Amino acid sequence: MKRELKPFEEIERSINKKYRKEIWNPFIEAVKRYELIEKNDRIAVCISGGKDSMLLAVMMRMLQRYSDVPFELEYLVMDPGYSAANRQRIIDNAALLELPIKIFDTDIFESANNADRYPCYLCARMRRGHLYANAQKLGCNKIALGHHFSDVIETTVLAMFYGSQLQGMMPKLHSTNFEGMQLIRPLYCVHEDSIISWRNYNNLEFLRCACRFTENNSKSSDGIGDSKRQEIKLLIRQLKKTNPNVEKSIFNSIHAVNLDTFPGYKTKGELRSFLENY
Repeated sequence: MKRELKPFEEIERSINKKYRKEIWNPFIEAVKRYELIEKNDRIAVCISGGKDSMLLAVMMRMLQRYSDVPFELEYLVMDPGYSAANRQRIIDNAALLELPIKIFDTDIFESANNADRYPCYLCARMRRGHLYANAQKLGCNKIALGHHFSDVIETTVLAMFYGSQLQGMMPKLHSTNFEGMQLIRPLYCVHEDSIISWRNYNNLEFLRCACRFTENNSKSSDGIGDSKRQEIKLLIRQLKKTNPNVEKSIFNSIHAVNLDTFPGYKTKGELRSFLENY
């Protein structure tokens, strides 16, 4: 008699079977291509409660089970000031997926929402610092975030349109404030559309937008909202109608930057000019 699978086993099976091409293979591609995981790493998988970080946590556990490279995992949840309902949703989903999460509290939402300028930037910096600090306390040398392929594309376009610079999102980087710590993005090659499809296929309900500052984005009629990042998301959606490969082109372009054609560039925080070697 065939054993009945538990809910989390069915969810894992969907990743390995139905979404192998769209999710599992790109995940493995990123881990190998960018050398994200090394022997004896202790990695804190940072869970915000959204679809991306929850999927990441499940896949990191699967990889740990199958990988020839031994590494350890912690499942770290930071509560930046969630409502009681949102916090409970994270706890319930972690139980469903059988993820042994560790939760710590902060007042980041309150601090960022009281900022006069750039609350999203301040929130992101504060969140990153708290995650590094708490991961380090758990003996971890890396934190894993749920940024995906679509985030990479949107960040690149956003920086050019509104930041006046050509800037990408790295698949991994060293922390400048926490010695010995690194950040990795194992979903770097996974498209958001595939993650949404996986979520819907398994009838899962994750947090959509728990931030009090931007919570109206998730309530808008188009599912986009009115932030600048969401504006870029909508622009790319429109461009894909006439150029289905536009995201791939942007992604490939940040892997093949031709500095010989740029009048200026910045490296290690220092602005350089083509005139130096003209």
